[in-house]
Amino acid sequence: MLLWMCSWRIGELVFVLSTGWWFRTRPVVDVQAGAGSDDRWVIETTDLTKRYGSATAVDALTFTAKPGLVTGFLGPNGAGKSTTMRLILGLDRPNGGRALIGGRTYRSYARPMREIGALLEATSVHPGRTAYHHLLWLAQTDGIGKRRIDKVLDMVGLSAVARRRVGNFSLGMRQRLGVAAALLGDPGVVMLDEPMNGLDPEGMVWIRRLLRGLADEGRTVLVSSHLMSEMDKLAGHLIVIGRGHLVADATPAELRAGYDSLEEAFLDLTRADVEFHGSTR
Repeated sequence: MLLWMCSWRIGELVFVLSTGWWFRTRPVVDVQAGAGSDDRWVIETTDLTKRYGSATAVDALTFTAKPGLVTGFLGPNGAGKSTTMRLILGLDRPNGGRALIGGRTYRSYARPMREIGALLEATSVHPGRTAYHHLLWLAQTDGIGKRRIDKVLDMVGLSAVARRRVGNFSLGMRQRLGVAAALLGDPGVVMLDEPMNGLDPEGMVWIRRLLRGLADEGRTVLVSSHLMSEMDKLAGHLIVIGRGHLVADATPAELRAGYDSLEEAFLDLTRADVEFHGSTR
C-alpha cells in the first residue's frame, strides 16, 4: 500500500513512499523507442554478500551481464536470485561487496527508470488502479510523457484493456503490465524476475521475441527463470547460483556439454544446493 505525503517546491511535487523511497515529478520528456545502445550498461556484482541474521542469502557473488545479450539468471528456489536483484536495485543493502550498473549504483542515477527497468513482483500493483493509471503514476515520477505509456501498452499487448482495473487481470496479464512498467523509460538495462510465470504459449513466444529484440538493440537483459527449455532458447549466457554462491558462468552450449539437456546439466550442477528434495512415492 502506497502511503504518501506531498510537499510543494518550485515546479515539483515530492512523493514520500512507505518504503522510504522518494521521487520528484519532473518536466515531461517524451522517451523515444529504440534508444541507442551504450556499452556502459553493464550489470556487475563483485563479492556481493547479503546476510539475514545467521543466514547468508548471497555469498560473495561475482558476475557480469553485458549489453547485447540475454543473460539467464538461474538457481533453485532459495538460491538468492531475487535477493541479488534487490541488491542491484538498492532495495536491500549488502553486508559486503557491491552491485553496479554502468559503473554506478542504482541510487546514484537522477532518472533511474531511463537507465534500468525492472520487474520483481508482478502482483505488486494496487488492484483498484487501471493498467493505464498504474503506468501513468510511474511515468510521472520520472518525467516520462504519455505517448510512451501508449507505446509500451501496445508492446505488451494490453492496449485493449488499458482502462481495466488490475484486480481483474490474470497473472499473465499482470506479468505483461510489469514488463510494460520496466520498459517505460526505454532503459539500456532490463532486469526481470520470473517474467514467464503465468504466460500462455503465445505469451511465451512473445516474451522470447521481445527480450531477444531488446538485446539485439544493444541493451543488457538479465532474466531469472526456472524454465530451462526457455532459457536454452532465449539466453546467450547463463549465470547459475546455489545457496547464494556462483555455480556456473557459461554459455548454454558450454553448460550442456556432456549432458542430454540444459535441464539435466542444471540439476546436476545444483544438486547439492537444492533446499527441498521430494520423493516420487
